[in-house]
Amino acid sequence: QVQLVESGGGSVQSGGSLRLSCAASGYTNTLYSLGWFRQAPGKEREGVAIIDKYGNTTYAESVRGRFTISQGDTKITVFLQMNSLKSEDTAMYYCAARTGSGPPPPGWFLRKIAYNYYGKGTQVTVSS
Repeated sequence: QVQLVESGGGSVQSGGSLRLSCAASGYTNTLYSLGWFRQAPGKEREGVAIIDKYGNTTYAESVRGRFTISQGDTKITVFLQMNSLKSEDTAMYYCAARTGSGPPPPGWFLRKIAYNYYGKGTQVTVSS
């Protein structure tokens, strides 16, 4: 089992910045990748950014160039620096973890089915 706890959400005006953090605990030696998903009211949960244990990153097109994912030295914490926030970034943000020995199939890096643990989420609200 892996537990994920997010922090750092809040309210900000359009154009502002926020930094999300996620700490993993439990069987962290099984982690392959950590990342962030988000879900707005009435919408499907979507992948935002992922980083694997080797430091390889994947971003959704909608956030590329504005958001940066990074991990701590121990690779059991992950951060999401969000700059130039827009109202459409408003959502509940969830930390996600993939355990096991390998990556998801090609094209699956941002698919929610590829991740087997999620945190409870942290709300991000961007006002225009």
